[in-house]
Amino acid sequence: VQFSNGRLQRSDSMRFTVYRNRDTAHPRKKHRRILVSETERLSYVGNNFGSGVMKCNSLCRYFVGVLNKDSGQMEVYNAEIFNMQPLLSGRKILCLTPAPEPEHARPIFPLRCKVSSVQQCALLCISLAQMDLCIEAFGTSKQKRALNSRRMNAVGNDILNTAVTKAAANIIDAKGVTALIQDVAQDDVQNISIFLPPCNEDADKPENVYKFEDILSPAEYEALQVPAAIFVNITPEEITKKTEDKSHCSYVLEELKFLPADEKSRDHKARCLWFLDTLIKFSYLKVIKKKHPMGPECPHIISRKLMKNFTSLTYNNGSVQNLISASMKAKITAYVIALALHINNFQTDLTILQNDLKLQESRMTDIAKAMRLKVSKAKGLPGLENDQNHKLGTLSLPLPVQKASGNQQKRKKMN
Repeated sequence: VQFSNGRLQRSDSMRFTVYRNRDTAHPRKKHRRILVSETERLSYVGNNFGSGVMKCNSLCRYFVGVLNKDSGQMEVYNAEIFNMQPLLSGRKILCLTPAPEPEHARPIFPLRCKVSSVQQCALLCISLAQMDLCIEAFGTSKQKRALNSRRMNAVGNDILNTAVTKAAANIIDAKGVTALIQDVAQDDVQNISIFLPPCNEDADKPENVYKFEDILSPAEYEALQVPAAIFVNITPEEITKKTEDKSHCSYVLEELKFLPADEKSRDHKARCLWFLDTLIKFSYLKVIKKKHPMGPECPHIISRKLMKNFTSLTYNNGSVQNLISASMKAKITAYVIALALHINNFQTDLTILQNDLKLQESRMTDIAKAMRLKVSKAKGLPGLENDQNHKLGTLSLPLPVQKASGNQQKRKKMN
């Protein structure tokens, strides 16, 4: 629970009562709950339905973990947040049963009104202002203290709102609306930058901007020798068959046609293409349920790298799962671009990679610009239809100044 008018200082002094809806057959009503609590000064009520329900419960899930200190095991339970409001006006609970007992729900009244039944509660319609007058005249000392607390809280909220409004106006006057919009756009770029490979802005060569060792460690590179052997000795007929089967992404199939004749360079490019193809296929997954999601042919060190660096942990039904979230998809895209730059002499076709990764063009362009690439247009390159433009990403020195995303909609001029 959370309280709308302050923080709870002594949780051990609180007692809560939960009421549930009697209609357990109704798909919506059976989940309705009302939570009631009392302190020395105020009574509180919160619910998970109606117009005042908290939006956070529908946007995400909450869990409570109970740790057994003896066994070291934790049990995870579904949870829900209730916003507890001071009970200041006549309210009632209809068709609700307290969990686990008593059998009939009792109406809740802040005033000691003599009402014979729950049905007669509907006749008690008193405005909040009239209720305040009643409390001042006939209320108990506890209710009068609650009234004073609510009024003081309202005054405090007015003061706070005034202070926040004044501070916001001062910031707008000092920086201007245009500068604030640019700051927000810059924050978006910085959020993407968190998931980029380490960037050396002081590099003297393009290959040192995104170092190959930051993409693949020496041990990981060595482990790729066995699975990449299928690319080293591939024939044109096999490439044609793989293209028809669509067993690999378009970028890899196109690059396999241009493997160098030198044995060392050929082996290097084959390893890079195999890992790039694995990264792209890995990005198609959503929830990782298998220990080796890319199959037994994928080396253990590569599987561990994928799970550790390109997934987020999530909880579902009491178990931990690995999830490829939108931010992880952006991270995979950044590493794919960085690896493609090393493969293609630091210029790569972003449009082919975009189609392989199943991304929108604007998202691909944002990530490429965040990586300090110069994005340009080109036509007639292999891999796409002739009438479709390609976007080329080039990494060159000096690095361009990082700019905010240019995809924001232009504001309409107001007369």
